[in-house]
Amino acid sequence: MARMRALLNALLPASRRAPDGPPKPPPVRRQHNLFEAAATYVVGCVEEDQDQIDEAVTWVSPEALSFGINELACRAVIALARERGESPQTVARSLLGLPGPPAA
Repeated sequence: MARMRALLNALLPASRRAPDGPPKPPPVRRQHNLFEAAATYVVGCVEEDQDQIDEAVTWVSPEALSFGINELACRAVIALARERGESPQTVARSLLGLPGPPAA
């Protein structure tokens, strides 16, 4: 048994040294919320930055990302409608290049 230990010590120098200290914990990843992910994803799309898009999709589930993008779109349309003094429907259709809303 002692011979085996000596052989292992000779072959594995790390086993002969005392550790440098307590093991370092893995780096803590900051948690991102779904609105951060949605904003980063949309900006990545606008700027055609695939790395930014790829990073954002790892932050939250696909369902949460979809919800965040939907919420961002709603808020953007409302803000633009207020700024332009138009209805949200008119603004949304205009942004998508659609003709005006159908007559009632």
